[in-house]
Amino acid sequence: MGVIIGALLERAPRETRVSLVPEVAGKLIRAGARVMIERGAGERARFPDEAYQGVEWADPASVLAQAQVLLTVQPLTLEQIQGLRAGTVLIGFLQPYARRDEVRALKDRGMTSFAMELVPRISRAQSMDALSSQASIAGYKAVLIAANQMQKFLPMLTTAAGTIRPAQVLVIGAGVAGLQAIATAKRLGATVEAYDVRSATREQVKSLGAKFVDTGVSADGAGGYARELTEEEKRKQQEVLDARIAAADAVISTAAVPGRPAPKIILRGALERMRPGSVIVDIAAEQGGNCELTRAGETVTHRGVEIVGPVNLPATLAYNASEMYSRNLLNFLTPALKGGELAIDWNDEVFAQSCLTHAGVIRHEPTRKSIEG
Repeated sequence: MGVIIGALLERAPRETRVSLVPEVAGKLIRAGARVMIERGAGERARFPDEAYQGVEWADPASVLAQAQVLLTVQPLTLEQIQGLRAGTVLIGFLQPYARRDEVRALKDRGMTSFAMELVPRISRAQSMDALSSQASIAGYKAVLIAANQMQKFLPMLTTAAGTIRPAQVLVIGAGVAGLQAIATAKRLGATVEAYDVRSATREQVKSLGAKFVDTGVSADGAGGYARELTEEEKRKQQEVLDARIAAADAVISTAAVPGRPAPKIILRGALERMRPGSVIVDIAAEQGGNCELTRAGETVTHRGVEIVGPVNLPATLAYNASEMYSRNLLNFLTPALKGGELAIDWNDEVFAQSCLTHAGVIRHEPTRKSIEG
């Protein structure tokens, strides 16, 4: 009959994405799987029920009780976890560092769960890298927010009333979100500078036409992420960055360390040197923010400078965000589908490293140590 793959309407606040779009549902069905979806699951992402062909419709309790593989965007609630059938394989963003009770519940119920944020950043897994696909959306949207909030044009304009100079944009953090922010700001005509503690990003920044801000501090870390800076490194970095922050019309801040609070890079003193009408868009708001005055989900005005703390930016472009995320899930799941049935190869490093819980054990060691000691 084929493995039953399920998807639900996401119920987390501000979440408009769907884990399974019609295109991917069709591919799974052609691969021999049965696809079971809650009615209306894709509506908020502009995928109406009639766009899904060949799927089975069910109420949420039935999807939880029957799906052998459940695809999700946000972590399930404790109540939903209790409703899962025995042996269900759960795949999605599971927030292992923040959802301790949910991870315990998955372990206690013996569920196999894969956290998309744990997919290793290796060449073979690039098509499965949901963190990157969603971060690119956040970087793009952050620049649009800044452009909308600013009291200036981004590009240079030559008019009968004189020439308008291009806006100065500073991007802090040159990961996937930062690089997309740089590219977007450049396409809109701004003069762009960018900074990252990882020295390897210098050439990437320059290739997009931006100037790299060199503070003399490098923090290259494992797995392509930045390590946490020492106090002396932070002081040295801050002296250079403060001057560039003060000169910027818009700052797009994207610096984050997985599983830890976002580093505080934009301090009150630097912010107070910015010109009135300037804007900070802090993508790291949900992790505490890179700016001292950031409040997640709010816009704060301080001495004429607006500090925007957006949350879940990918959900504001739900159609494309869902397409990209659903394809990430498809690429992750496909190697485990053999003739329409599920066969996970535990020797595959992608499955081994992204596994959060399995057979009553928390398999991701940092999460296990955090929860169990």
